[in-house]
Amino acid sequence: MNTILITGASSGIGAATARQFQANGWNVVATMRDPSGSAELGKLDNVHLSRLDVTDAGSIASSVAESIDRFGKIDVLLNNAGYGAYGPLEAFPMDRIRRQFDTNVIGLLEVTKAVLPHMRAIHAGTIINISSIGGQIAFPLGTLYHGTKFAVEGLSEALHYELEPLGICVRIVEPGMINTNFGGSSFDFAMDDSLKDYTPTAEAMDRLFGKLASKPSAPEAAADVIWKAANETGNRLRFRAGPDAETLLDRRKAQDDAMFIDGIKDLMAP
Repeated sequence: MNTILITGASSGIGAATARQFQANGWNVVATMRDPSGSAELGKLDNVHLSRLDVTDAGSIASSVAESIDRFGKIDVLLNNAGYGAYGPLEAFPMDRIRRQFDTNVIGLLEVTKAVLPHMRAIHAGTIINISSIGGQIAFPLGTLYHGTKFAVEGLSEALHYELEPLGICVRIVEPGMINTNFGGSSFDFAMDDSLKDYTPTAEAMDRLFGKLASKPSAPEAAADVIWKAANETGNRLRFRAGPDAETLLDRRKAQDDAMFIDGIKDLMAP
């Protein structure tokens, strides 16, 4: 029986993916910072809840060792944990800037490093990194979030070359707007009253997000794409999740910078 280890599995895409793989007969290690809040998920057959905070190296090492002890191997690692920091760069103190990169980039790399020796030993495995349409496209006030997701795209593509000769596959999943708590506990917005110069841009961002998020996809739609990525037998690197991801990323490929940016500005207009 195959095993998947999922970071950030307490809700949203992570929880939906845990249920998807469990329903298809896989062992699932559902990791999160506080497993006590996911008791229902832990009641499912072959689902093991494990504490893992991607900013805590000790918890990463313990969870990976615990997973291998419990199920014998890890076939797929899903790096899903993350959140979005939005707002003017000037409004963010350095500790919050570091937290965004520590969670979305450094944490992802640390979990990957912890799993790689095991995958190298068995000459097999798949690493799926959750990026975003925001890893190919940037929106207003997203300097930090898009910086991390562009980084995920680049490091994943490089790892694709690096690990393929070892029998390890790397996949990138790029969700569009998904109906999760991204606007709640997974969202960190900074705005300082003294930075009123940015107010028109913040208002424009609200309009833009309102239009883009009017018809979000369900987390299960992203889980379906992750399932396909995990079972991909070819050399495909990127997988899109959601019709808006298809539309926006196709448009980005078809247009030059000026044309695409003008289109985003049109969406920001009142």
